[in-house]
Amino acid sequence: MTGTQPAGRPRDPVVDQRIAEAAIGLFGEQGWAGFSVEAVARRAGVGKASIYLRWPTKQALLLEALRRHVQGVAEVEASDVRDELVQLGMQLMRHYLGEAGRAALRISVEADHIPGVAEHWATIRESRVLAARAIVRRAIDRGELSDATSVTLLLDTLCGAVMNHVQATPEAARAKLLPAGESYVVRLVDFLLPRTPVPGR
Repeated sequence: MTGTQPAGRPRDPVVDQRIAEAAIGLFGEQGWAGFSVEAVARRAGVGKASIYLRWPTKQALLLEALRRHVQGVAEVEASDVRDELVQLGMQLMRHYLGEAGRAALRISVEADHIPGVAEHWATIRESRVLAARAIVRRAIDRGELSDATSVTLLLDTLCGAVMNHVQATPEAARAKLLPAGESYVVRLVDFLLPRTPVPGR
């Protein structure tokens, strides 16, 4: 729910973007407990009135920031399951290491306790789950994976490992993670996928 367009002078999209960036940065650092319109205004270099003209509540402000900076996983499709899982893993790696990475990690934990934001995050979460599960289902249909493959366990391991890899890396070393990220994701996917042909295929 974004604020309504105020009468008079048109809104400046540059200011809108600066406020949204300040909001996503503050939430990433402080979480919901430290999130306030006053703090966002100071960080963005604008008055509180400028924010309230755009978004009537701090929930609406955070929701707009999330809409701009924390997106769902794009659907991937390649010639085989290995390439698709590598693409998925790299999307997650870039997601958590991007400018909104801290906010993405926090919202995954705090969203259910923020009225008006929980529903938006649930939609993003569902889109991620569906896109990821489609990868494994296609692989089963193509005969690359056994019918007995646990979709949940495979994806939990891949997605959880990427998130843990980012979180477990000291802040000072995270800048080096993305350049080496593909190598990590490739090794992770190779570890997860079966090394023998699927029986009966």
